[in-house]
Amino acid sequence: MPNQTHTGSMTIKRLTLALAALGVLGAGGAVALYQSQASAAAGAPQLASPAGVASNVGNPAPTPVPAPMIALPDFSVIAAHNGPAVVNISVTGSTKTAFDGEAAQGRSRGEPFADDPFFEFFRRFQGPQRGAQRDVPTHGVGSGFIVSPDGIILTNAHVVRDAREVTVKLTDRREFRAKVLGSDPKTDVAVLKIDAKNLPVVPLSRNNDLKVGEWVLAIGSPYGLDSTVTAGVVSAKGRSLPDDSNVPFIQTDVAVNPGNSGGPLFNTRGEVVGINSQIYSQTGGYQGLSFAIPIEVANKIKDQIVATGKVVHAKLGVTVQEVNQGFADSFNLATPEGALVSNVERGSAAEKAGLKPGDVIRRMNGQKIVGSGDLPAMVALAAPGDKVAFEVWRQGKAVELTGVLANAADRQAQAERPESAGGKLKLGLSLRQLDPLERRQSGIANGLLIEDAGGAAAYAGVQPGDVLLSVNGRSVNSVEQVREVVAKSDKSVALLIQRGDEKIFIPVRLG
Repeated sequence: MPNQTHTGSMTIKRLTLALAALGVLGAGGAVALYQSQASAAAGAPQLASPAGVASNVGNPAPTPVPAPMIALPDFSVIAAHNGPAVVNISVTGSTKTAFDGEAAQGRSRGEPFADDPFFEFFRRFQGPQRGAQRDVPTHGVGSGFIVSPDGIILTNAHVVRDAREVTVKLTDRREFRAKVLGSDPKTDVAVLKIDAKNLPVVPLSRNNDLKVGEWVLAIGSPYGLDSTVTAGVVSAKGRSLPDDSNVPFIQTDVAVNPGNSGGPLFNTRGEVVGINSQIYSQTGGYQGLSFAIPIEVANKIKDQIVATGKVVHAKLGVTVQEVNQGFADSFNLATPEGALVSNVERGSAAEKAGLKPGDVIRRMNGQKIVGSGDLPAMVALAAPGDKVAFEVWRQGKAVELTGVLANAADRQAQAERPESAGGKLKLGLSLRQLDPLERRQSGIANGLLIEDAGGAAAYAGVQPGDVLLSVNGRSVNSVEQVREVVAKSDKSVALLIQRGDEKIFIPVRLG
């Protein structure tokens, strides 16, 4: 075998030659495998069949099958063109902390004059005392990007939260004092303004055509390291996170770390598709899960802040749950999709539109709702006063409803309490009606108190003390009504439970 100067190439070539000698690969197959492992760059030398490898006797050498080559994106043009519009944001502020006199006294024991009788005098009468409040300086670093030549910058609301002074540093090393025009904690978007002209800007994506698996690029200042470029792919879209933000996050595997917050996420066309906002981490650093705010959400917030200095959100007034397979079986749904309504606020837009607990909202304005998080994300993109149309699944039938979204800033509507009022059942429940005192204390007019839960119900999470309000969307006021609904059910039933101040649906599998 000819000498190989590249160890990796030599190892791969030996492997392919060995496979060919064993009859696993023909000579042409070995060449194709070697090419797929080696550089695929234009102009790479074409390899001839390895010398000394005989083809199968009596059979012609097979025609090499070209290995599928996937061109990896070159992000250097995007980084060079858009990098100057990505900024570093430094924030200074302060927080109040309580001074611990005993801790200070303990530390003072190591002082060289701790035994001097005047030391204690000065410590007591000149030093801060236990419980005294003092300002402690705080510092933070984040990222942002310029969206207007006159100095409008987008970043995260949490980057500039409680900031006394915000400094923006450009890639040309110029620094500007920034003014926070406004921020919206609900979407985690903030808008800054610096006094400058003719600044470089980034292009914003105008269509929501980002695909799962598509390459994306982040530029930011992780740990204060300016103009850091990282890349990855879109892992998922429309992610709902447990932070009550109602943002349909873009999930990626782009390396994002502290300091990347507020920086842009680019597609392969060099357009901003999101603002890097959060990571999932058990260590505080990147672990493969990062989340970005879609640019269409951020742009809407930016336009409101620039125009009015504040942000208003639409509100529907429902609490929703995921539709799992148990609920789908209970409600006779073909697939476990949609947003299951567990509570409707009194006086809300949802109540006025005719929505009820037990409804499964499957579409809003023609847009399909797959997971329960899709609904609040759609409402968040709408405006107060917008007319909306819902396709709802109710007691085995499709129902069309329309309504008008309210303003989330208006006075909060009180959560609607149920308007509805023993013996072991197939569910494993012992039920009885509420007595008058229990009705007055709980504010529940109708329903059945669950005295004991066993079997399938207990396994599903039903607890003694819960109040059963409905089964499969039908209000129940007697044990006989529960038996009647359960008898008509096949695989599972959906129980609407009042637990404390909350109402939740619990799917219970039968048999």
